Amino acid sequence: STLSPESARESLSPFPPAPPHPVNILKTIALGQMLSLCICGTAITSQYLAEKYKVNTPMLQSFINYCLLFLFYTMILAFQSGSDNLLSILKRKWWKYILLGLADVEANYLIVKAYQYTTLTSVQLLDCFGIPVLMALSWFILYARYRVIHFIAVAVCLLGVGTMVGADILAGREDNSGSDVLIGDILVLLGASLYAVSNVCEEYVVKKLSRQEFLGMVGLFGTIVSGIQLLIVEYKDIAGIQWDWKIALLFAAFALCMFCLYSFMPLVIKVTSATSVNLGILTADLYSLFFGLFLFGYKVSK
Repeated sequence: STLSPESARESLSPFPPAPPHPVNILKTIALGQMLSLCICGTAITSQYLAEKYKVNTPMLQSFINYCLLFLFYTMILAFQSGSDNLLSILKRKWWKYILLGLADVEANYLIVKAYQYTTLTSVQLLDCFGIPVLMALSWFILYARYRVIHFIAVAVCLLGVGTMVGADILAGREDNSGSDVLIGDILVLLGASLYAVSNVCEEYVVKKLSRQEFLGMVGLFGTIVSGIQLLIVEYKDIAGIQWDWKIALLFAAFALCMFCLYSFMPLVIKVTSATSVNLGILTADLYSLFFGLFLFGYKVSK
């Protein structure tokens, strides 16, 4: 999830905002739900691979997505001219994008890894922890300022996170999986925090520079970092995969959902308000809950 400081700045303006056009409202809703479905798609495919097929290769899943970003967006930068050219960008900002790529890769790795330990619904609900982390980063890095209502919302979010972790621990004790569930929850919280770092960078690059530069650099360094990590930590797991068309289809579906999510998120940031984007994306939690109930047989805790 992405939270921009622009909405906070707009709320402090002495001039009332112009009423939104109905077409823009519909566009906001449609784009937000499309992103939610992409997020839900990555969650479902990851859960199926981990739970049904015992395929635990989160880095391979992410590597395929970064390769797609590289082949599309990094190649666009390679054929640009002037200061927007790939080599020109690398000469000026290579080390910054290495750090961005590292944060983004590890965020994806931790979130997908968490599906080995905890449930689909827990992952989707706990990843909202990234919102207060993102607000804190925006406060210090982008100099965003928020009103009291924003801090109240953060407090409610943190309370919900604590409640969710506690519920998972209690539920895990009943089937002797409490430690695994707690590990999964911690992975989600760490991954959400790294997503916040990536999203702050995305906010800055997309609005100050260009969407192509952000996606091209993430594609380049994401492919390099995830490829190296893939060879180090997952080569045995990949060799042990019993490939069939169903597993291949799940990998392809995950990569497609991730590619669409990465491609459209910058567009949503530019054409809609950040508040609307975040409210729209939160519906992914609801979609994941329904899919968890009907596809994986989860039960609602009492």
